[in-house]
Amino acid sequence: MRLLLHIEGAAVLALSLFFYGYSEFSWILFLILLLVPDISMLGYLLNNKVGSILYNFFHTYTIPIAIITCGFIVSNQTVLAIGLIWSAHIGMDRMVGYGLKYPTEFKDTHLNRV
Repeated sequence: MRLLLHIEGAAVLALSLFFYGYSEFSWILFLILLLVPDISMLGYLLNNKVGSILYNFFHTYTIPIAIITCGFIVSNQTVLAIGLIWSAHIGMDRMVGYGLKYPTEFKDTHLNRV
């Protein structure tokens, strides 16, 4: 099962990169924003529960999908680019084994223990 989740992450990353490149968005913007969702890890400075809630909020596909949808609806290229970058980040994380966090500690994820 874990292998399938890694493959799924790789597929999301590949599709996000494909559509980002196909749309001819700025690769500089991509590199600048790629790791921004990881700022959510700062919640762990307070405690594991807050850290896992913040991390999981910024590392589920729901928000980037909503942002991509909004980008299409309002025809805003910047919003669409941000959504694709965000989904690429999550796909990249899943591909290498970083999953959603349990409130016990940072290393406990739905994929495995990091």
